Amino acid sequence: MATLREIKNRVTAVKNTSKITQAMRMVAAAKLRRAQEAITAARPFADKLQLILSNLAAAETDFIHPFFETRKEIKSIAVIVVSSDRGLCGGFNTNVFRSLTQHLVALSKEHPDATISLIPVGRRASSSLGKGVLPIAKEYPDVFGKLSFTTAHDIADLVSNGFLAARFDKVEAVYNKFISTMRQEVVISQILPIAPAETMKAASHPVDYIFEPSRADILDTLLPTYLNIQVWRALLESNASEQAARMMAMENATNNARDLISSLQLIYNRERQAAITKEMLEIVGGAEALSGQ
Repeated sequence: MATLREIKNRVTAVKNTSKITQAMRMVAAAKLRRAQEAITAARPFADKLQLILSNLAAAETDFIHPFFETRKEIKSIAVIVVSSDRGLCGGFNTNVFRSLTQHLVALSKEHPDATISLIPVGRRASSSLGKGVLPIAKEYPDVFGKLSFTTAHDIADLVSNGFLAARFDKVEAVYNKFISTMRQEVVISQILPIAPAETMKAASHPVDYIFEPSRADILDTLLPTYLNIQVWRALLESNASEQAARMMAMENATNNARDLISSLQLIYNRERQAAITKEMLEIVGGAEALSGQ
């Protein structure tokens, strides 16, 4: 049985821990507000741009941009894996790696002869996937401390140049999508080639657009922007999801610490009462012994 001093020291340690987790929750809440504003502002433009290009991918035309080309034989696949730089965010990274493992198994069955390369984004992905058997195309650790659009531009250049040079026949991204503070969902999106919109596949009269000066010139300018925006959106979604997951994890840790403090305080009071009762019994017994003599 622990002594009263040990229990008291443990209560003090848990109180100090709860103060740390409470402070981390407040920091994560402040970062979440800014991250949520950023992804909310980026979604409309990204969604509309993706819809337009998906419609163009489904449209019948003589000119087909290489980014729309679905290759008959898939020899190489690149998967962008977005994680966090730091831990203490609940199952945020675990969910990403679990979904990645399941998806890699499915890709191996669908394309048994294809070489799968990984592009880890975030320190946790770099440290975990760097020890695996799959080749790493390029790593991007420590990007969320000061998230910059330059990072998204570099990743987009890497995958677009690799796709055009036939080093990658398909490019996908695995990341956490921010749904709400309480919910983050792992999504797997295809970056390249640009997939036709499902609604356009079933449409009898696909939507087309009037181009000025020409379809080729506009797509050559628009498609790099599209890739930058899609990668940037994945980073923003992951960043907001990370802050939400960390805030909830720290809130749960603070509540658990408070419950543990209450439990330890109850044990401390019980042991202290037993010690006082024992001392009183010893005093009474000693007094009776003296009176008997």
